[in-house]
Amino acid sequence: MLPCCEDMVTPMEFQLKGQRLRLERPLLMGIVNVTPDSFFDGGRFCDPQRAVAHALRLVEEGADLLDIGAESTRPGALPVDEQEERRRLVPVVAAVAKAVSVPISVDTSKAEVAKAAIDAGAIMVNDVTALRGDSAMVGVVAQAGVALVLMHMQGTPDIMQHAPRYDDVVGEVAQFLAERVRYAVDHGVARDRIVVDPGIGFGKTLGHNLDLLANLRVIAELGYPLLVGPSRKGFIGQLTDQSVEARGWGTAGVVALAVEQGANILRVHDVGPMKDVAKVAVAIARRISAGVREQHA
Repeated sequence: MLPCCEDMVTPMEFQLKGQRLRLERPLLMGIVNVTPDSFFDGGRFCDPQRAVAHALRLVEEGADLLDIGAESTRPGALPVDEQEERRRLVPVVAAVAKAVSVPISVDTSKAEVAKAAIDAGAIMVNDVTALRGDSAMVGVVAQAGVALVLMHMQGTPDIMQHAPRYDDVVGEVAQFLAERVRYAVDHGVARDRIVVDPGIGFGKTLGHNLDLLANLRVIAELGYPLLVGPSRKGFIGQLTDQSVEARGWGTAGVVALAVEQGANILRVHDVGPMKDVAKVAVAIARRISAGVREQHA
């Protein structure tokens, strides 16, 4: 039986600060980038008013959560200093938190930025370094009682695509995530507030990404909600020979497979279309899980 479908029968629960989510279906996490240099939408939503309008549009399309980030982590991106990241991020988080009712995640690896964003209304921290980037981050998350996404990344964004290597990418990513979960729990983060993310596109070749996507259920078997973020990424362009603007269909293919493989949260730019993709994939996965064969005339 597929992990995602088991969750549909006995839904996995996930605790955010002040509320509990039952993962009866895959959740859609809409992306709000307030960066000048993100690979797809850089510069579009840096102004708080534009960011709020975009957030409202994503919620209207069906976003269950929003992920707001102010530092690009695209391949080759250089780090942003703490002061600049806070300047970009906090006003947007505060404005969006007042405008929407869905949970807000903040995409940062800096403890002080996370703390300021939490004070402004965020209830989840999405840390692409899995608590390795700032030793103070785990304390901020544990003390605030917010949710935490632990993501795998080989290297750092500026160099992560310089010939990444693995002996067993699926096993190594699963082992890494299990170790980071233990670290977080040992430092006071509640287990039911942790999400794991294999880091599609972060220090992986095309082959590595495909191996992980084909074996997402191995990551799901860790027993924590599984977040997958494939939206419009470079490996889709490698497969389809399409520009970033034309990778929506390719993203849809990955989303459907990720649902079948047990993904609980899908981080995407295009919430409306991917919501429909996820609905169809869930319906088919349920039939597979139940072992039901359609009767044809």
